[in-house]
Amino acid sequence: MELTAENTLMIRKKKSKIILFLIIIGFGTFLAGLVVGTPARAWQSYLINFLLWSAIAQGALLFSAVMHTAKARWSGPLASIAESFSAFFPISFILFLLLYLGKNHVFPWIGEDLHGKEVWLNIPFLFSRDSAGLFILYFVGFAYLYYALGAKLHMIKPEGKFRTLLYKLWGNGKSDPERFKKGMSFYAVLYIMAFAVILSLIGFDLIMSMDPHWYSTLFGAYNFVKAFYIGLGAIIITAAFLHLNPNTRWQIESKQFHDIGKLFFAFCLVWADFFYCQLVVIWYANISEETTYVIQRTMLSPWRSLAWTVFVICFIAPFLILLKRSVKMQPRFMMVLCILVIFGIWLEHLLLLGPALNHHATTIPMGISDILITLGFLGLMVFAVSSYLKLFPEIESSGERKAA
Repeated sequence: MELTAENTLMIRKKKSKIILFLIIIGFGTFLAGLVVGTPARAWQSYLINFLLWSAIAQGALLFSAVMHTAKARWSGPLASIAESFSAFFPISFILFLLLYLGKNHVFPWIGEDLHGKEVWLNIPFLFSRDSAGLFILYFVGFAYLYYALGAKLHMIKPEGKFRTLLYKLWGNGKSDPERFKKGMSFYAVLYIMAFAVILSLIGFDLIMSMDPHWYSTLFGAYNFVKAFYIGLGAIIITAAFLHLNPNTRWQIESKQFHDIGKLFFAFCLVWADFFYCQLVVIWYANISEETTYVIQRTMLSPWRSLAWTVFVICFIAPFLILLKRSVKMQPRFMMVLCILVIFGIWLEHLLLLGPALNHHATTIPMGISDILITLGFLGLMVFAVSSYLKLFPEIESSGERKAA
């Protein structure tokens, strides 16, 4: 099917309406929960989705930075897709600032005796350091993106006000390409380091601190490994969607799907290894302050069934499925599997946060409102990525669709 300007415009209008509908439904449900529902449940869902979708965007851009640092040439078009997720960074930062409005529902330790931890766990200091951390991470990410796009000046033309401004910042195409590559290398390393430090900080402050008397020195690393895991999943989903969509000219080879599929499989194992390492050390030490946290989430109702569900969805299923080489080269199958894993990580956030925010729950605190709020965040992510691809359509046409 040959794409015409009229067909492209109609498709974009339809896509925009769907995205707007998702955002309205999601955030309408969130506001309804605050006004006429249960505010604590609404803020719980907000926090889970903020953590999930921000981690996806952060982890996706990390793929591009790591591939450039490792000089992995096979990742070219996939790295370009990964860079599109940086468009969610400003939205993520605003969503974090809005979290302050729900602080009394989100942080159960407010007003409690923290036995000396008040120096670290207090609202002004927490929001100050996390805001600064996210700002640094996103600033470095955008600096890397500036040089990454500058290295593709042969593809990008000065069309539109924003692109014209960027083109001027790039020296109107007269700058030495090597300068951009050196800038990419510098900021790629900075982003990798900032990613590890700041994702650890976010994990400590917004997840682990919900139970202020429990701690794990491995939790920070567990959090940023998880972010890269689901970031890879989001890249695969986007790449598969573009690859299979007849209305785009974007296509990559099966071996590239196979390569990123192997990387996704590897981080499935790394995530499970970090999960196991935390569990086995706590079990072996048998310290009551540590074991209570694990026992509540893995052995007591209603969380025990959720823990097993997370483990099966995020590790057992992808591990067994991805052992087969041919599966990694099937875009449709990989897209479904990655959606399932991201849903599993959503449940994992609920498992980590739920017991602290629902002390007397007899059932898993999850309902239709949580699904609708999640769809709202999904709409924001799709809006960010599609806006980036619309601004730089060269990414979609970087690999021409082969004739049948």
